[in-house]
Formats: sequence, C-alpha cells, structure tokens
Amino acid sequence: MKKSILVIIVSVLVLAATIVWLLNEKAPLSISENAPILVALVIVVFGLYVGYSRLKSERRGEPAEDEMSKRIMLKTSSMSFYISLYWWLAVSYFSDRLELETHSLINGGILGMAVIFCLCWIVFKLTGVKDV
Repeated sequence: MKKSILVIIVSVLVLAATIVWLLNEKAPLSISENAPILVALVIVVFGLYVGYSRLKSERRGEPAEDEMSKRIMLKTSSMSFYISLYWWLAVSYFSDRLELETHSLINGGILGMAVIFCLCWIVFKLTGVKDV
C-alpha cells in the first residue's frame, strides 16, 4: 500500500513542479522547449495509472506485483530497450539533416524512449506474454 501511494505522490509532485515551471515561464514556448513538458506528462500519466492500478488491486486483496505483471514489465523493458537502440540510431542519422540544437535532439530522444516504453507496455498488457 505504501509503495502504491508513493508512486501517486511522486507523480503528483512532478505534475505540480511542471505546472509551476510553466506558470513562471514568461515567453511562449517553442516546439523544442515543449519536449521536456511532454516527457514529464508521459511519466506522470504512466505513474498515475500504475499507482492507481496497484491501489485498486491491493484493495481487492491481490498482491501489488504478481508473476504476470513482473513478466510483462521484464518483456516490456527488454523490448523497449531494443527498439530504443534503433530510435537513437535514427536520431543520430537525422541530426545532421535537422537544424536543431543538441539539447533539443536529446530531449526528443528521451521523449521517444518514454513513448516507446509506454507503447510496449500497452501492447504487452493487452496481448499478454507468451510462454516460450
């Protein structure tokens, strides 16, 4: 129970810090400056969903992490790492053709990794993990 609440609290704190950061920003943000905001929002949404689902399963008397959720997370992390390698290869290939600053490319790469992880997690959560 403590772990589930901790995930929700950290997600809310990240969301609050992002909102404070946006409120203190005086000039309108460009596209390259929106990438950290998107990364933060992806992390917050994923954290809130994981915390809520853990809290819900604990209220029903189920364990927070069972064997299936551990296998899904293991498969998700390995597949998203494999796909992220190709993502960074694409980012490095197109970095010469794009006229973006280095920090913008790195932000885009990190955002891509977060999106890849979330998409892999959704796919494995919906389809399940096959026994090999």
